[in-house]
Amino acid sequence: MLADLTLPVPLESRIGVVTLRRARSDDAAAIIALLADDAVSAARGDVAADADLPAYTAGLDSVLADGSNDLLVAEHDGAVIGTFQLTRIPGMSRRGATRLLVEAVRVSSRLRSSGVGSALMRWVTDVAAVDLGTPMVQLTSDAQRVDAHRFYERLGFAGSHKGFKYSVPLS
Repeated sequence: MLADLTLPVPLESRIGVVTLRRARSDDAAAIIALLADDAVSAARGDVAADADLPAYTAGLDSVLADGSNDLLVAEHDGAVIGTFQLTRIPGMSRRGATRLLVEAVRVSSRLRSSGVGSALMRWVTDVAAVDLGTPMVQLTSDAQRVDAHRFYERLGFAGSHKGFKYSVPLS
């Protein structure tokens, strides 16, 4: 966990106050549902199959056990409605700057355009990055996510790089 972050915190959105907190192991099913609620993720195999729950729970536990990582969830009316992962990456470039990587940003499809995503990302840039002393926040977004790209650009992110992925055949 990124222990320097003070959580939980209330965030304002158009649906009211959303509570941002650290994920727990028992949040795995809700996080999986958010991943499956996204067409791009579902096409990659994130379909919320019961048989996959142990793998996702192990992944969540692994993230939470790594001090350079944190997985956060947004709650509203007792339900998990959003999530994202943060990773603090020390580096050599940019005069030894440490970066804050944001991954797997998801908001329930029924609540998109409600201000929840903006509240989450503004907290990342205005609070988390400052508190952690990371002068750069970076993220990648699948090339298919044109609406997400407009969203990030509206928040001040620049599409400055082209990302590449390589799938390693492990079996």
